[in-house]
Amino acid sequence: MIALVRRFHPIPLLFVAGFAIVIAVNGILVWFAVSSFSGLYSDHAREHGLRYNDIVAEQQARDRLGWKASVAWRPEAHRLEIAMTQADGRPLQDAAMTVELIRPAEKRTPLGVDMHDLGDGHFAGHVDLPERGNWDLDIVVEVAGKHFAVTRREFLR
Repeated sequence: MIALVRRFHPIPLLFVAGFAIVIAVNGILVWFAVSSFSGLYSDHAREHGLRYNDIVAEQQARDRLGWKASVAWRPEAHRLEIAMTQADGRPLQDAAMTVELIRPAEKRTPLGVDMHDLGDGHFAGHVDLPERGNWDLDIVVEVAGKHFAVTRREFLR
């Protein structure tokens, strides 16, 4: 009778080790994806989605006003300047403005800017930016019960 000698074959072990490495790396990538930026711009995304048609109608009414915002950033003075004009090019008078700066790629609290009316549709506010880069400026203007909102992406240094 011939005795069979069992030898160690590393191929099955290499398959198991290869799959274990792939599963471990995928697990790490899933952990990074779940713990990083959620991608949600709003805390009430579902409600905004349900009210989408109302939001579009409101924005179309704002667009019909024809108001325009010109943004200027003065980095040496840490000063944000915004000029508001009507559809015919005249400055927007007796307006109240609120501005928030939002980092589009990070989940952080919006940075409010205290805007001062300089007259003739010009507003200015001091901003201490935590870091330079792309910022979304959410500008809301109200005049005599009419609201106008616009978001601008600006590179602020």
